[in-house]
Amino acid sequence: MSYAIISLGGKQYRVSEGQRLLVDRLPTEDGKTFTPDVLLVGGDGAPALAPKDVTVTVKVLGQQRGPKIRIGKYKKRTGYKRHTGFRSALTQIEIESIGGKKKAAAKPRVEAASKPEAAATATATVAAPVEVEVVETVAAPVEVEVVETAAVAVEVETKPKAAAKPKAPAKPKAAAKPRAAAKPKAPAKPRAAAKPKAEPAPESDVASETAKEEES
Repeated sequence: MSYAIISLGGKQYRVSEGQRLLVDRLPTEDGKTFTPDVLLVGGDGAPALAPKDVTVTVKVLGQQRGPKIRIGKYKKRTGYKRHTGFRSALTQIEIESIGGKKKAAAKPRVEAASKPEAAATATATVAAPVEVEVVETVAAPVEVEVVETAAVAVEVETKPKAAAKPKAPAKPKAAAKPRAAAKPKAPAKPRAAAKPKAEPAPESDVASETAKEEES
């Protein structure tokens, strides 16, 4: 198989044997291998879509970080400015093989060990009877002496409790200071008497004054 299309992290990659590429961060540990989903295989004859008998072996080489991307935000006439950066988390992988499923190595058969000819021609031996003498033993009676022990009353002298110390008399509270006498208020000032209003001049006086002015 010359090439294959695999799916990793929701993305599709066209790979070939021995190729190294960077993909999105994978949870697989460094140095371990795994088999991703194969979507298409081609190169030798007609391409096969989603083959079930073809696997792609991928090895994880290490974890890396992508190049830094600068991000700037700006709003005119407001004084708003923001600058941030971003680096994507990546995993470097290598395509080890593209092909059919690996057959499990056949376990070597264990040949049955041949029995020795001496065991096959061995004659059966009969075990001789063994005589066993049974000796009866009579248990001698054992006398047990019971010793009565009188309980000894132990009188414990209890120490008298120490007399409680008398409490110290409470200190008398200080006498409250007498409040200062309130100052007498100053007497209110008498209001000034209202000025009498000027009486209006009689009309006769006004007429005489005007006549004098005309004569003069």
